[in-house]
Amino acid sequence: MAGGYLSPESKSLCVESPAGQDVVALREIGVVDAVGIAKKPSKPLVKSGEGKRIPFGEDSFDFIFSAAGGIERSSAPVEFAAEVGRTLRPGGIAVFHVKANDTYSFNSFVDLFNCCKVEKSHDIEGFDSSMPHIRELVLRKEGARVSSDPKSGYKQELVNHAEPLIEEEPLKPWITLKRNVKNIKYLPSMVDISFKNRYVYVDVGARSYGSSIGSWFRKQYPKQNKTFHVYAIEADKHFHKEYELKKGITLLPYAAWVKNETLTFEINGDPGDKEKVAAAKGRGMGRIQPVKNPGFDFADWLKNTVSENDFVVMKMDVEGTEFDLIPRLFETGAICLVDEIFLECHYNRWQRCCPGQRSPKYEKTYDQCLQLFTSLRQSGVLVHQWW
Repeated sequence: MAGGYLSPESKSLCVESPAGQDVVALREIGVVDAVGIAKKPSKPLVKSGEGKRIPFGEDSFDFIFSAAGGIERSSAPVEFAAEVGRTLRPGGIAVFHVKANDTYSFNSFVDLFNCCKVEKSHDIEGFDSSMPHIRELVLRKEGARVSSDPKSGYKQELVNHAEPLIEEEPLKPWITLKRNVKNIKYLPSMVDISFKNRYVYVDVGARSYGSSIGSWFRKQYPKQNKTFHVYAIEADKHFHKEYELKKGITLLPYAAWVKNETLTFEINGDPGDKEKVAAAKGRGMGRIQPVKNPGFDFADWLKNTVSENDFVVMKMDVEGTEFDLIPRLFETGAICLVDEIFLECHYNRWQRCCPGQRSPKYEKTYDQCLQLFTSLRQSGVLVHQWW
């Protein structure tokens, strides 16, 4: 009862305490009105229930305790947090034992509880090998809390730990940029991503399944055993059929753009040859064979599809329209919803076929691409140079 968070009169709940040991501990220190819930009840101390469906009414408890990383193991941490907030009385205290040992996971956890503020956070020794180190977080229920800002310090700290940008234009970009992929410091390799509602990968300009979804994201991206839903955004109908039988993938057969309108692409007859896809002209489209495709407001779609409580990874390869789409993401605030970006920036690079000659397909320069990457990182966005 140290700290004034608990008294003998506190009506208390232990969430997901199957054996009831937490309830027993509370009663032994004089908190008589204590009960537990678990999927498999152990009556009379533990009733049937779980974190995402607490079987009590609103404002029922003065004190709620969740140990052993219960919210981390939950398949629905947002619902878990909402149920704690619903059943906790105003001014009530919720205590969690979690593994949140980095600033990203700590802030992800706090963002789950819009009704509460952090009263205390400190580290304690674990009780067994499953959690050798524990962070104890004490929350107090108050009013609505403003969620974290993408430019906040902890996100900028992550950017500072990312691999350095290639500042000098590569003479052989097809080699240098491809090799740079090995230097990438993936976000899940730096932080714990447990406290998220959903895990989403958005491939903007997906091309074929094997282009990046099958060959890179599903095989190489470190997912911490999380299941990601994939959105493949690809306007070229030549690639659509192969997505029909792919599980966990939603195909959006449109072109990502800044508003809903019909766009004119100009591509050659071989949609599988990335080097032959013409570049953006005017609206970022190419200049070989005109093909009309529906474009959609990508930023608006993103805001209606994911939330701040989701973990969102995005790869963008849009043949020059990144110079339109990225500013639109900032303008609408949709950039705040993306945790990590893999961006291929298109510029008048040196040609592999013709030494000393630049590609005529793109008007932007490498310096303009570097400025785009730099501005993203300075804004607290973890972006990587992609090939």
